[in-house]
Amino acid sequence: MTLKVKIVLISILLLLMKKLFRGRFGTIYALCCVFLVLSFVSRVVLYTYAHSVASFNLWEIIKSFSVGFFFDVIAFGYFMLPFILFTILIPPIIAKTKVYHGLVWFFFTIAVFVIVFHGFAEYFFWDEFEVRFNFIAVDYLIYTTEVIANIMESYSIPLLVSVVAVITGFIIWVIAKKKIISEALANKESFLQRLITGLKLLVVPAFSLLFVTHTWSQISANSYNNELAKNGFYSLFEAYKNNALDYDHFYTIIDDKAAFGETRAYLQDSLRKYESADVLNPVYKVQATGQEKRWNVMFVCVESLSGEYLNYIKEPDEYETPFLDSLGDHSVFFTNMYANGTRTVRGLEALNLSIPPTPGTSIVRRPNNDHLFSLGEIFKSKGYSNKFIYGGYGYFDNMNVFFGGNGFDIVDRNEMKKSEVSFENAWGACDQDMYKRAIKEADVSFAANKPFFNYIMTTSNHRPYTFPNIGIPLKNERTGGVRYTDYALQELFKEAKNKPWFNNTIFVVVADHCGGSAGKAELPVLRYQIPCFIYAPSLIANQKIDKLCSQVDVGPTILSLLNWSYNSTFYGKDILTMQPKDERAFIGTYQKLGTIFGNKLVILSPQKKITQYSFDRISGDMKLESPDPTLQNKTVSYYQTAEHMFTRGLNKFR
Repeated sequence: MTLKVKIVLISILLLLMKKLFRGRFGTIYALCCVFLVLSFVSRVVLYTYAHSVASFNLWEIIKSFSVGFFFDVIAFGYFMLPFILFTILIPPIIAKTKVYHGLVWFFFTIAVFVIVFHGFAEYFFWDEFEVRFNFIAVDYLIYTTEVIANIMESYSIPLLVSVVAVITGFIIWVIAKKKIISEALANKESFLQRLITGLKLLVVPAFSLLFVTHTWSQISANSYNNELAKNGFYSLFEAYKNNALDYDHFYTIIDDKAAFGETRAYLQDSLRKYESADVLNPVYKVQATGQEKRWNVMFVCVESLSGEYLNYIKEPDEYETPFLDSLGDHSVFFTNMYANGTRTVRGLEALNLSIPPTPGTSIVRRPNNDHLFSLGEIFKSKGYSNKFIYGGYGYFDNMNVFFGGNGFDIVDRNEMKKSEVSFENAWGACDQDMYKRAIKEADVSFAANKPFFNYIMTTSNHRPYTFPNIGIPLKNERTGGVRYTDYALQELFKEAKNKPWFNNTIFVVVADHCGGSAGKAELPVLRYQIPCFIYAPSLIANQKIDKLCSQVDVGPTILSLLNWSYNSTFYGKDILTMQPKDERAFIGTYQKLGTIFGNKLVILSPQKKITQYSFDRISGDMKLESPDPTLQNKTVSYYQTAEHMFTRGLNKFR
């Protein structure tokens, strides 16, 4: 929809508000004024905060604020629904009582408090993620225990609530002085009059529900300006509504056989043979030659470890990772790897299922996600003892269900005794405590003469950034989280080196996702860079590999090092033997799905949109260009088959 049409709609909405907010609905008018003014103030604050990355071109500012006002009105359309119903249903005989007047002022005050608090919450959310409320915020509303504890530990809540209360009190005082509510309460409109007015006001949310989508905020090439054109309340509602996306409805698709055929042509090589000539059957067998290895695997998935925190990309100004920087010199170190997504569940999905990110919620959190072709099921079929080890409570993000249903035994915070936990915060036991438990589990498997696959998910590099005393001053921010992460990993390796199983163990250290993925572009490529190390000095020679790859390739690379034959539906390839023509990487959000080919990025978006950029690997500068049909077809094929494979149960382990 063009900006001119949006401006016309804004004008219509303003006229509608001015005409209808009278009589008993004057209370809603007062609330509307508060909502719009505070939304404007919030946008100004966020725009100022984002001054270094947002566009300050005059036309860009006008677009962001005018479309932003439109979304503010739309958001209030949803916000006012209970107040409209309340006003319609209460008859004049009750409306004139002191009890009713008291209730109106009470709920009006609560509503103002919520609006003010929302403004502060948006600021803190932007500070963390550089976007308006989105899918992450929806998740946070679901997992309230950890999130509330995290907020309580990260911020001075009593001070925040006090400030919000003072601002709310001031607003109520101003409204009372204007006597808007008093005049509204004195009105004696009949039920029919109130019903007609209420139904007219309901046009706003009805119109929004039927026609308005988040794409209406896409008014700039700068993603920050697009985010600033949104409204936080509306963005939260939109993210909740789009938790699940119908792939075929929202994305470009091609003939299924053509898509699966394209994917098969990419994956098939001298070691892979498909079990069926039917291209719609995605199962193939990797046939290794020679003896299979029975090496143990200690797999460490590190929370939010961006590549930019280490010196292989650039010398960080504020981050210290002396151990990880040295580990790169003694490992198979992948220096051109990308995270598949921006959430832990995306990393878990890619690393375990070797599949591109699917739109909407991750497979980790979807129904029927058990007994899939996964690392867990393959290791289990080889007689390994599999443990998913997590310092927090694994019900979070459905991790226990996912790992438990795919070949792992669960060892989370519930399994850890009090004596095993020296320090914990909202997310669970600190990394050091968790690593000690992982080593203990390795000892148990070794004593039972069973090879082990311990999959460890860390927690400490996450807000509220609180850590045990390690003799090094740590700030309660990301720099402290990264430094503690580095220290705890060093302690893990120190202790492991003294174990009898050490020389027969592969250690894998890889991030679950990057520390931040916001940027001016749709998908800022370089923000998705993550480190990956495979360390086994007695088994594998160290080397640095700069091939373009992503998390989907980690599993197949490990299985190749073990020289295993296995059935699979993995999209990843062994990075060590990957040919230049096969290099690509998958990155995405819950809606935008991207594939990197060399210095090209192809992005699939809802409304069947396809865009392509070229980018500079050093600066990250991105330039929009016309889509290459070949790259476009490959990208569509990868994502379409990944979605169809899961929804049709084609990747069930067998």
